[in-house]
Amino acid sequence: MARPVYEIIYSKLQKVLGDLSQLPDSMKLEAPGFMDLSMNVLERESDHIRIALSHYYSQNGDLVPDPDMEIRIFPESEMAEAMTYQDSYSYQEVYPTPQTVSPRLKVELNRFLNQWLTNIIDQKHKPVQSKSHTA
Repeated sequence: MARPVYEIIYSKLQKVLGDLSQLPDSMKLEAPGFMDLSMNVLERESDHIRIALSHYYSQNGDLVPDPDMEIRIFPESEMAEAMTYQDSYSYQEVYPTPQTVSPRLKVELNRFLNQWLTNIIDQKHKPVQSKSHTA
């Protein structure tokens, strides 16, 4: 039986970011010849962590996301899912309101995230900087 995509995404995120239950508040990853990758924790709850994972490029002095995704991670069940996708052309949400879900977009964004993480792993992005803020 094939593993659910949410478990595969979790496993790939762990390869890229390390222990997902102990993420720093922010992290920068680099790979020679490729755009830097940024990770920022947006929310920490008892059952999940929500992060932003982004590639940025500079255009006319501005940093432009390409792409920027929000991902919800469930460390206890070892699953993760795409929540949003943004690039210079569009912004898409799997859950446009707390009561609604876009099933088509949920499949598309998780498929994209799965492939993007494969590319990041293949490009050998490695953490070069991380920051944690203590209360």
